[in-house]
Amino acid sequence: MEGHRTSVARPVHGVNDGHPSFPAIVQTGRVDAADVDWRERAGVAERAVVRRHVRRIGGVLPSTRIGRVRWPRRTPSLFAPWHYWWQAHLLDCLIDAQLRAPQRSRAKAIAALARSVRLRNGGAWLNRYFDDIAWLGLALQRAGTLVGRSGPSALPRILHRLHDGWTEGGGGGIWWRRDDDVKAAPANGPAAILLARDGQSAFAAAIVDWMAETLVDPDTGLVRDGVRIAPDGSIRAVEPYVYTYNQGAYLGACVELAARDGHQRWTDRALALVDAVRHRLAGPDGVLPGSGGGDGGLFAGITARYLADAALRLPELADAARELVFVNADAVWKGRVELARGPVFSAEWRDLAQEPRPGTPEADLSVQLSGWMLLEAAARLQEA
Repeated sequence: MEGHRTSVARPVHGVNDGHPSFPAIVQTGRVDAADVDWRERAGVAERAVVRRHVRRIGGVLPSTRIGRVRWPRRTPSLFAPWHYWWQAHLLDCLIDAQLRAPQRSRAKAIAALARSVRLRNGGAWLNRYFDDIAWLGLALQRAGTLVGRSGPSALPRILHRLHDGWTEGGGGGIWWRRDDDVKAAPANGPAAILLARDGQSAFAAAIVDWMAETLVDPDTGLVRDGVRIAPDGSIRAVEPYVYTYNQGAYLGACVELAARDGHQRWTDRALALVDAVRHRLAGPDGVLPGSGGGDGGLFAGITARYLADAALRLPELADAARELVFVNADAVWKGRVELARGPVFSAEWRDLAQEPRPGTPEADLSVQLSGWMLLEAAARLQEA
């Protein structure tokens, strides 16, 4: 899997102890969402991403749809880099759009994309990465009957594999990938959300309790990336990196469990996490930091998705989470570059986007999906 978690060697621009200054396009942390039609902007983002990135596999296989990982690309290729989990988030974004404005043609594209992921993945739903399959499971589960037979085919396999990923080493938790020594937040967070939505709240609760005890930094309140497990089952090292999406995945799991069993610890943890994101991760303008292109391009968008979910489902978080979503949506829209096929979004939401070309993060599907995901989150909040 070329490029998987290519950003793992460096943290996002700092946990903001001093709030480093960046070239800013957003001057205030408050946005009047009523002045903007976020549904329209989400539709514009959808059309731009689909026109540029969604193609047949290899450009030729009929009845298939897949997200090509970079644009522009002169010639489609069956041997282009394969980023399984990017396709999961493309599917999630298409589902967001279908919920916003149902269309028969999009419903067909959703079903085709789900089938095509399996085809492009060598005819299998699973791979080595527990985070990859958890993200795809969430998208397929949300899609329901829109994906035809893909959901019933994939979900039991994914859920079974996630169970297999839990061991007692390090106090619990699911491995990041098979035959590795890391237990990571990006595998455990989405797995817990998926399991809770599948009615397996006890298992989901065990995962989130482990994350709270093991991965949440007691000094900052932010979720660290993971831990390395020694052969004897002890924790031999903590991966201290703080990535945006780990905050979102942990938040989403807390919100899901709060809605299902009502235990106060889930709401308390969600409140603490959003407070930490506001004061320790987002800049003084409220804008979340980017993580470049590659896998990191998706990180902030994932957090925006689960901030919107928190705002809609936990009244205690409604104001703070909504404000973060709308401030970031305003920033990404102001920073876009308009091209013939629609807007291009910046990898760093407080900065102006670069025109996509080889070597720029804006050429990556991940970066454009993140901007689209954010605008869909704003549209969902505005509609609610």
